[in-house]
Amino acid sequence: MERTPTGTSVGVDDPYAHAGRCDHLTSDGRCRFALEHAGQDPAFAAERRADGHACVVAGDDGWRDCPHYRSTTDGRECRRCGLGEVRMAHDDVRPLLEEHHLSYGSAEASGDDPAHEITVALCRWCHAKVHAGWARIDDDVNPDAEALAAREERRSEERAEFGFRTAAERDDRR
Repeated sequence: MERTPTGTSVGVDDPYAHAGRCDHLTSDGRCRFALEHAGQDPAFAAERRADGHACVVAGDDGWRDCPHYRSTTDGRECRRCGLGEVRMAHDDVRPLLEEHHLSYGSAEASGDDPAHEITVALCRWCHAKVHAGWARIDDDVNPDAEALAAREERRSEERAEFGFRTAAERDDRR
């Protein structure tokens, strides 16, 4: 199983099996990195410019070939158990979902093998199990009871904010 630079488990054998579309890929198949960050890699940008800024591997799963591939999570649902995020506006509570790195960008670069940042969303409970080394991301599991309770507590708070009270009910003088 793959490991972090400090040796803890990331919960997968192949990060690319869990990678999605590149964050730099535009809807029309061009490379946003070459368009917006040309100064960071002028040779790469010049090569993309000569090819109409076309993505190196648009539509393919050969992301390993692109030196600037990056796939980060949208953070809406736990990749392992399916727990959905419920964010509380104007509240400083810890999120239910956390970003989990499967690959660490330049920290793993060696020789001709480019390193890519690949992240997925995991709930706090699954994240702890994966880093403990005994859980895998592709395990078929349900959310922990504690995770479900935390999500439902947030949903109850959310519903309470949307509750309707008449003016008479809100008036303390009655």
